[in-house]
Amino acid sequence: MHSALTLLTIEIGIDPEIRQFWGLLLTWHGVFTAVGIAAGVYICLVMGRRLGFIDDDIYSVALVVIPSGIIGARALFVFERWGSPGINDVVDIFRINEGGISVFGAVLGGIAGGLAYAWVRKLPIRRGLDGAAFGGILGMAIGRIGDIINGEHFAKVSDLPWAVRYTHINSPSFTSHPECGYGVVLGIPVQELCAQHPAVAYEMVGDLLIFGLLFLILRVARREGVTFFSFLLLYSLIRIGESELRLDSREVIAGLTTPQVTSLFVIPIALLGLIYCWRRGESGTPAAAARPVPAAATGPPAR
Repeated sequence: MHSALTLLTIEIGIDPEIRQFWGLLLTWHGVFTAVGIAAGVYICLVMGRRLGFIDDDIYSVALVVIPSGIIGARALFVFERWGSPGINDVVDIFRINEGGISVFGAVLGGIAGGLAYAWVRKLPIRRGLDGAAFGGILGMAIGRIGDIINGEHFAKVSDLPWAVRYTHINSPSFTSHPECGYGVVLGIPVQELCAQHPAVAYEMVGDLLIFGLLFLILRVARREGVTFFSFLLLYSLIRIGESELRLDSREVIAGLTTPQVTSLFVIPIALLGLIYCWRRGESGTPAAAARPVPAAATGPPAR
């Protein structure tokens, strides 16, 4: 027996797999991850210019952040599912083609790579992190569109009007919903399939709200690093709440999942970072370059 609200749930019957090219499977997750990365780099370029960085430095940092973010995303995914079928070797971290990543791992890996590069190149680290926060949160929001289409992250059953029901056989949420007894029997009526909270859609909305809020923080705080640590804090809080609805993450300690434990680790770091940056006093948002602009760049524009 289903309530009237259950009948209003959103049905998604799109095949997560678009097409296979030369042995490589193209999915909606992959497409929107790529779009998210491209959009993130573009926003970093825009914000980096506002904060006084030259384009070459922005692109160079991006070339380090992207691969380090991918490695971090895969590493945390492997750690979270260590011991499960097919994941029992450190080498699995580099098997990107097999799929499976952690967004939080991408954040931490990208930060680590970017910090290392900025330190070696002697770039203004806190100011650079502020610019990167905009690209990071927007890129993650766009990437979540692919997750919503694929139904990769199944969540608790819901009868809310905006609950989602996945009807394509290739969707993980169609075949592996725990609330349905681990496996939907093929051939049953679509209306009997479980509808679930669109947990990653909640996260996407939260990411977009953070993206907009960062502009206000950058303008009002006028302290280098405050924008970045605000991003870390707000995103961690969102992940704690969103993970309460998701059922695809293992509980690792005291009933908490890996994203929640990671968030609880990041939150005090973000708070300490905010205190440190705030006490440093106002720095403004310089219009001049963070690094001296080469003389050639000040000449007449190329025709």
